[in-house]
Amino acid sequence: MKGHILNDLNTKVFLAPMAGVTDLSFRLICREFGARFCFFEMLDVHSVVYGHPRSLRIIKTLKEDRPIAAQLLGSDPGSVLEAALKITGILKISLIDINAACPAKKVIRKKAGAYLLKDRGRLSGIIKRLSSGLKTPVTVKIRTNYGERDIKECLKTAEECEASGAQAVFIHGRTARQGYAGDVDYEAIKAVKERLAIPVIGSGNIFDPLSARMMLCETGCDGIMVARGALGRPWIFEEIDSFLENRRPLGPKTLAFKKKVLKRHLSYIERYKDLREKDKMGFMVKVAMWYLKGLPHAAGIRSNLCRVRSFRDLKRTVDNVGIEVRLQEI
Repeated sequence: MKGHILNDLNTKVFLAPMAGVTDLSFRLICREFGARFCFFEMLDVHSVVYGHPRSLRIIKTLKEDRPIAAQLLGSDPGSVLEAALKITGILKISLIDINAACPAKKVIRKKAGAYLLKDRGRLSGIIKRLSSGLKTPVTVKIRTNYGERDIKECLKTAEECEASGAQAVFIHGRTARQGYAGDVDYEAIKAVKERLAIPVIGSGNIFDPLSARMMLCETGCDGIMVARGALGRPWIFEEIDSFLENRRPLGPKTLAFKKKVLKRHLSYIERYKDLREKDKMGFMVKVAMWYLKGLPHAAGIRSNLCRVRSFRDLKRTVDNVGIEVRLQEI
């Protein structure tokens, strides 16, 4: 498996781990539209080690939700390994990924996530500990650098990850300081791909089939990771696959189609999301806004969504979206 892990996974397109997003309901709707490989939401190692109920909710899954991977956020090699062993003891996981990319301030303060780009020795120690202590393949998610753009530093980080036992590198084409703003650095990803023997998966600004193809063509990377591009557009996976296979984009989606998919997504949330009723409704409204973003009279639609108090009311409000828009245009 080492050096060619993608052959075993049988895909070039990955659904990224996104906190507060890639729960079971989100993964199921994405899999219906061709997402072959998904990640759980990012898992904090301390939450896993101490058995916090939230970590158990995050790894909730079904047999059809496979293959799947877990991404761990932590800074202590022993704790990260303990969390990994706990998860792999509960579930069959295809990959354990180490998060060295999250730029959130609260994560950086814990010396985790993208902070590890400033402490390559610690990052290497985590990878070595997991590689030697697990049967499950270990991968790592990095950025191009922590502060300023520096391809040489990016290459050093990637090389140390490979030398420490990582079987693939996921790389977001921005520095931690950039966050999610600015252009994606295809040159840095390409340099990493050309330097490493293990697979390199590119990430950043993949919002449609064209940007997916651009990532692959500009960098030569082995695969791509879709994150924000799947919000309210789970069909992006089949669009990318179709475009890469025959260079023909699928047609635009109608409002009726989007509403149908949204209601199916909401039904999964209703069935599988372990939240108090009030919190669940708030979450459903957030998801509905992803799908209905950019429609005419969006402010009125948002206002109507925020007033719903039950699942039945929410479905009725979604059903009325197109009708209300047409009435306002008369």
